Amino acid sequence: MADEAYYADGAGRSLAKKFETQAYDLRAFLKEFETKTGEEAITDGFGVLTESDEINKAYIGYSDTAADAVKFIHEYLDQIADSLRKVNENTEVNDEGMAALFGKKNAGEA
Repeated sequence: MADEAYYADGAGRSLAKKFETQAYDLRAFLKEFETKTGEEAITDGFGVLTESDEINKAYIGYSDTAADAVKFIHEYLDQIADSLRKVNENTEVNDEGMAALFGKKNAGEA
């Protein structure tokens, strides 16, 4: 039994849902982050003095870089969730096909 592969019923859906939830939560965090650290928020924080222009540019650049990184992670988590859903669908189809091959009928069949 140690060499046999086993795919728990619903495990793929559950894992996909967890990744989807994390991606959703990260997206919500990103929106809040962009609101608090966007160009307008930074400019308001440092003002429009000549000396603050360089600081504004540095912080805006940092904010944009951080937001881009979070966007990348969000998209990656979303892709993982999609991939897990596809694997789960394929596994279910293959399981049904193998069951039919070995004579097992669906619950609705007589």
